[in-house]
Amino acid sequence: MATMHYLFFGILSIAVLFLGRARNAAVAYSNLSGNYAGSVNIHVESVNQNLPSAHCNTLPRTRERIVALAVQEIGVREATGKNDGTRVETYLRYVGLGKGNAWCAAFVSWCYGKAGLGAPRNAWSPALFPMTRRYTARQIEQGTVRQADLFAIYSPSLQRINHVGIVRKKEGNWIVTVEGNVDNGVLCKRRPLATIYAFSNWLD
Repeated sequence: MATMHYLFFGILSIAVLFLGRARNAAVAYSNLSGNYAGSVNIHVESVNQNLPSAHCNTLPRTRERIVALAVQEIGVREATGKNDGTRVETYLRYVGLGKGNAWCAAFVSWCYGKAGLGAPRNAWSPALFPMTRRYTARQIEQGTVRQADLFAIYSPSLQRINHVGIVRKKEGNWIVTVEGNVDNGVLCKRRPLATIYAFSNWLD
């Protein structure tokens, strides 16, 4: 009887020892797996942080392209000073109009279109400044305006926006522009910020 008693406790001790080692091994494996997974996640995150998104890469190039296309048009002149001429009529056709119409908004739309953008595409300059696209006064003060954004000139006599152009760059309290339908052509101008009625952003 005593022999059976000792044999029972011996088997029980061996079983407890075996189960304890198995549990420790499982815990150790679990910890190892967790650490490995953590290192993989950190590695992936660090790689992703170093890879700019396609949007971040594309947007600055698009802005540069719009401005470059506009700059190439500097020097275009109307044929007779009546909103006409081969190039001017090309801009107007892009927005569905013929010669004789004001073409500042058509010029801007054409530049965006040549850069591969479907909007804006409108001959009516106020339509290029919907509130959803406009910069707030605070954003303008903070220097948010960038190249290829649009600027508006307001006419008190007409009581509406009556001219639009493209921002080439901002220099302190001035902007350098490319704009059409000014002095019968496409010009580069330097305008004080105080004379600008609104800015709009069609790219973000």
